[in-house]
Amino acid sequence: MAEDHSQLALDRRATLGLLGLGGAALAGCGGGARAAACLATPAETRGPFAGDGGSDRGGRRLTVLASDDVIRSDIRGSFAGLDGHADGVPLDLTITLLGTAGGCNPMAGWGLYLWHNDAAGKYSLYDLPHANYLRGLQQSGDAGTLRFRTILPGCYGGRAPHLHFEVYSSAQAAIAGDPALLASQFALPEDKCRAVYSADPRYGDSLANLDRWPTGRDFVFRDASDEELALETIALEGDARSGLRGAATVAIAY
Repeated sequence: MAEDHSQLALDRRATLGLLGLGGAALAGCGGGARAAACLATPAETRGPFAGDGGSDRGGRRLTVLASDDVIRSDIRGSFAGLDGHADGVPLDLTITLLGTAGGCNPMAGWGLYLWHNDAAGKYSLYDLPHANYLRGLQQSGDAGTLRFRTILPGCYGGRAPHLHFEVYSSAQAAIAGDPALLASQFALPEDKCRAVYSADPRYGDSLANLDRWPTGRDFVFRDASDEELALETIALEGDARSGLRGAATVAIAY
């Protein structure tokens, strides 16, 4: 189920100005912490499973960004009348949005849409047309933070473990159909993923797939510098038994 490589149209070192937003750059401060200098968060391919209003290969228009129901923190279950609940090791993820003007200051009121595959490597709406789980939208609070309760995604053939996200000027801007200001992806630490995949049968072939497609071979992440990959990688704590806690940062020049 490898994603369409032709969609890798945005330069990972592009600034927000290249996205038509007046030259403002997007940046990230690694490890979920503020930093004196913020480096650009690479723009990455959206992938073909975004569910943000585009069409699938069969011509169906698929979106979860159509109502306030998508604004939710726990994204493990389906919503808006669809079925299904994603089973896997819980992941409590905190994402901090920062502005680079003045040195990585918290950005309140911005929206972030997060989506990813399930433990078996399937995407709701596409592989599972009657489910829309593992998709949700949050708006950052006063500290620039937003939180999702999800699961650790599995590793399917052709990709290292990853999560997708898009940044909007607000949650309502996403629902209104405004274009995303940034489309990118998060990588995951291989050691934590291997520990879960080897211990939990719900992850099927994930360990074997990760052996074949580690982050260094992944077509999205393999050309990243060490600094860029650090910005894109979620810091994880915990284990399969107690659950995982993750932290990541995206900063915006604003």
